[in-house]
Amino acid sequence: MTEEIKKQYDLWKEKAVMDADLTAELAQIAGDEEKISDAFYRSLAFGTGGLRGVIGAGTNRMNMYTVAKASQGLADYVNKNFPEGSRSIAVSHDSRIKADLFARVASGVFAANGIEVWIYPELMPTPCLSFAVRHHGCAAGIMVTASHNPAKYNGYKVYGADGCQITTEAAEEILGEIEKLDIFEDVRFGDFEEYKESGKIRCIPEETYTAFVEEVKKQSLLGADDSIDRNVAIVYSPLNGTGLKPVTRTLKETGFTNITVVKEQEQPDGNFPTCPYPNPEIKEAMALGMEYAAKNNADLLLATDPDCDRVGIAVKNADGEYVLLSGNQTGCLLLDYVCARRTANGTMPEDPVMVKTIVTTDLGEQIAKHYGVKTVNVLTGFKFIGEQIGKLEAKGRADSYIFGFEESYGYLSGSYVRDKDAVDASFLICEMFAYYKTQGISLLEKLEELYRTYGYCLNTLYSFEFEGASGLAKMQEIMAKFRSSTDSLAGRKIEKLCDYAQGIDGLPKSDVLKFYLEDGGSVVVRPSGTEPKMKLYISISGEDEAQAKEAEGALAGELKQFMR
Repeated sequence: MTEEIKKQYDLWKEKAVMDADLTAELAQIAGDEEKISDAFYRSLAFGTGGLRGVIGAGTNRMNMYTVAKASQGLADYVNKNFPEGSRSIAVSHDSRIKADLFARVASGVFAANGIEVWIYPELMPTPCLSFAVRHHGCAAGIMVTASHNPAKYNGYKVYGADGCQITTEAAEEILGEIEKLDIFEDVRFGDFEEYKESGKIRCIPEETYTAFVEEVKKQSLLGADDSIDRNVAIVYSPLNGTGLKPVTRTLKETGFTNITVVKEQEQPDGNFPTCPYPNPEIKEAMALGMEYAAKNNADLLLATDPDCDRVGIAVKNADGEYVLLSGNQTGCLLLDYVCARRTANGTMPEDPVMVKTIVTTDLGEQIAKHYGVKTVNVLTGFKFIGEQIGKLEAKGRADSYIFGFEESYGYLSGSYVRDKDAVDASFLICEMFAYYKTQGISLLEKLEELYRTYGYCLNTLYSFEFEGASGLAKMQEIMAKFRSSTDSLAGRKIEKLCDYAQGIDGLPKSDVLKFYLEDGGSVVVRPSGTEPKMKLYISISGEDEAQAKEAEGALAGELKQFMR
């Protein structure tokens, strides 16, 4: 343990007295050099995703002091960049441990710095925060959440005035403000209740939440003559997060009343007792919901993550077994449904646009092309999809945007928010399911139809860990090796190589490579932005699943050699 770390630890023991849990933890780890070092060896990183880390005492932890310091930096940024009269910040939080405390602390700091605060009076999903920022004309917004991470984590997402997560440039400027601050001396704490009483902190009214739900309901794609059976049996799990009220309200108000909620995962609980990793991408998180679905003979299972911006689904196959669909599969089904219904109803705009991330299935682009829809490919992260909506809006073409999705279970069909929205996606999935079921078609049968039309598409993801400084050097070496592959990759001809480090199509420069191969397949390779990992995304087309799996296995085997 260095002298500087010991100095920081002693300072926190003296100064960090406003949260009894921190005081107790600091006393508990006394003498444990390893724990003290881990808690204080750095400041929690602030980037385009804001903050995210383990809850606890120390500069490298999520606690009321690190949250307050970040909030002071954001307040200084807003006061420097926005004129008086337009300095307001929207605040929301999910069910995470201490999320309510962090939201109140942040609000108090904003108010103490002369900034008006709009805060939801109860926990609300991330898309509701994005909506509130735009609805109330705020300069910024924060969402206290760690998304789908395990219970020991919490986080702090920062949104710009456009309702998108902040840009790289804004994040760097806010970080610059944060780094000027002493965590105990330079932060203006404000009393939440006092500022609320004075009107400096105001609750976001029920009308705002209702307006959000109404916008979601407007995403219906049914025409005047369409009739569907809304009595489909739905099992829904909010995974102990924020989705319960908005998802069930939207479904019930649109006629879906046969809903069974997974009891153990119904109420907000940051400990996530039955799903330690509350991510609908993970089979274990869906397990209890699948048990409920089988017990209730449900037609459809939905599960949203804690901040309700991702949704996973399961449907019955011909044998009565429940099958989980991937984010790519659900996204392609939704895209086709959006395009088909808009075409049939005459509501397709003249110049329609679909936006997806570069690691999302290439099948999406084929479906869009079939319907005459332009595809815009963006970097990984839904904020880049939100930015594309903003660009269309600036040209007076917001209605051109019809759908956006990413392989990690994020979807959005409207421009009313600028982040992925699992309330919207849950509603659209239920409507799509009921629409096809009324015609005697299952979602799995519809998926097979898409494969027959466009060819089977198999998408896989591989992660490779590289720890420490040597790992960072190794990842740079691997990326250089991939960049030297200009004619062929793993024995397959390269038709096109996109090196996003050069800055393509106006996107920010990013250390990502995408190879388009001669048979229509593609490979994306990139270092993770949040973990010491390299990620490899493979998309392979084939006549059927067996052929695609064989081709993917051979290609993956070759590509893994690059990772050595």
